[in-house]
Amino acid sequence: MNDAPHTGPDRVPPGQYTTDKWPILTYGGTPRVDPETWTFRISGLVAAERVFSWQEFQALPRVRITADFHCVTRFSTLDNAWEGVATLELLRHVQVGPEASHVLVHCYGGYTTNLPLEDFLSARALLADRHNGKPLPIDHGGPVRLVVPHLYAWKSAKWVNGVELLSEDRRGFWEENGYHTYGDPWQEERFSSQETREAYQVRRRAKELGLVPKD
Repeated sequence: MNDAPHTGPDRVPPGQYTTDKWPILTYGGTPRVDPETWTFRISGLVAAERVFSWQEFQALPRVRITADFHCVTRFSTLDNAWEGVATLELLRHVQVGPEASHVLVHCYGGYTTNLPLEDFLSARALLADRHNGKPLPIDHGGPVRLVVPHLYAWKSAKWVNGVELLSEDRRGFWEENGYHTYGDPWQEERFSSQETREAYQVRRRAKELGLVPKD
């Protein structure tokens, strides 16, 4: 995982263009979630599940992060000011099983996305309820969305309501429908077909080095 902010010539990943606009891209309908009934559940490989109400979430220590936002559809918006609760803070309130290695993020509306646990716990990852000093708009994931700045923005799931701790990777909605399982913008990891090519190249090189038998 490389979650350090990019600066200089490689600040904008290859294949991206910058814009001052923030396009609204959503598959399916937009859930209308009342903050007063919003909850966030931590489940899976934890000693005991924990559910946060809106009031409990708002009482947690808060963080502010300024980060760029890179959509797999090729637009990037720079210097977004996010405010919310760090993912690290949330998992301090449960006992995570030692075998946990990945998370599946759950959202209102049924959307899911997957991440390695270390990426979910990046020092710059948070559950954001404010953007550029204002409450997060519903169309952009309000009342709360996940923000993981070092991955493509489909991993920063909108309308989040839970995270499930897993012992292995389990693809989410877009990963099941053709997107890359990881999604590093600087490697242009956009599509699952790239994973097949990468696996083929690794195996071919291993054969050349005599690490695996030749066919």
